[in-house]
Amino acid sequence: MTSNPLAPPRFTGRPDALKVVALGGGHGLSATLGALRHITTDVTAVVTVADDGGSSGRLRQELGVLPPGDLRMALSALCDESDWGRTWRDVLQHRFHSAGPLDGHAVGNLLIVALWELLGDEVAGLDWIGRLLGSHGRVLPMAAVPLEIEADVVHPGLPAGESRLVRGQSRVAVTSGDVQRVRIVPADAPACPEAVASIMAADWVILGPGSWYTSVMPHLLVPGISEALHITPAHLALTLNLSAQVGETDGFSAADHLRSLLDYAPQLRVDTVIADPGAIEDLDDVSACAETLGAELLLRQVSAGDGTPRHDSLRLAAAYRDAFDRFLGDVGERSR
Repeated sequence: MTSNPLAPPRFTGRPDALKVVALGGGHGLSATLGALRHITTDVTAVVTVADDGGSSGRLRQELGVLPPGDLRMALSALCDESDWGRTWRDVLQHRFHSAGPLDGHAVGNLLIVALWELLGDEVAGLDWIGRLLGSHGRVLPMAAVPLEIEADVVHPGLPAGESRLVRGQSRVAVTSGDVQRVRIVPADAPACPEAVASIMAADWVILGPGSWYTSVMPHLLVPGISEALHITPAHLALTLNLSAQVGETDGFSAADHLRSLLDYAPQLRVDTVIADPGAIEDLDDVSACAETLGAELLLRQVSAGDGTPRHDSLRLAAAYRDAFDRFLGDVGERSR
């Protein structure tokens, strides 16, 4: 991706604000962004670009563009809380319902792709949408090209030692059986340079929550993003999911999520693991896994408390503030 002279300046916020980068996609990343906007003015979202379903999948297939859906959701989560910002957020999120080819398309997806075609620059296009929304932060794609996710999945009916290959984010997300391994195609996908730069300049990087194998782990599979996460001087926080996801992590415990992270990135050092006590089955197991990552386990009620596996933005914001405060004075000085 190249820089475009028409791109608006990035949002910098107060000089004393913590620089926080949130990685993920979909509703999980939106929850993180909704929390972070309560505690800092300098937020950057680095978003997965592997969606191949719905409106995003159709635009990706027809036009060969990055799937815009998760990027649109992140932009909407950062909109200004004014009538202007909320109205444009609702416009972006609006979907057409018809018997024709527009059925299911989100207005924001079409607007984002239109700007990409006009400007010839994905990052500049996203910056212009952010400007329209009065965004409290910046949204960047994880990679410079669309990605495909594929997984080796073991099913009870398969012979011992055999697995089935499942291709596509939308299919991996709902697959039955045990996901043994996920990969991205192309394996050497170039990272978005601005995304790498944001990770390197951050005070804190937050990974999760979200669909574990299709929104969270992919960041560790893009070489440039993975390298940046391993060498950045920023502190790293991991936000655990509130439950296993039917399909890709069915039957996973909280500790299993941490073990999978260790499997994919054994050298990655984490400062804080944030978990809701109600989502932990075995505290000793989770504590041991967090310790292996080099992390402190921070137990806080971050769920909405209505019986659904949703994070509450204010509770999650309080948890992040607690995590950040524990390293106050050490921000930006850590050597990995």
